[in-house]
Amino acid sequence: MRTAHKFAMANEYITADMVEVTEFPEIAQRYRVQGVPLTVINETVNVLGSVPEDEFARKVLEALGK
Repeated sequence: MRTAHKFAMANEYITADMVEVTEFPEIAQRYRVQGVPLTVINETVNVLGSVPEDEFARKVLEALGK
């Protein structure tokens, strides 16, 4: 989540939200959360766990179809 928020602070076109899934089980079900952290990018790409910034950037580009 830290990387997602860092990207959001650097670019006005990126937003990041953090949800405590134990408080919102319907969101955990919607995104099929089986581990945390789970980052969902554009509803299409999931990143499970903490990953280096360069890998996260690749996942963002993947979600954009690039």
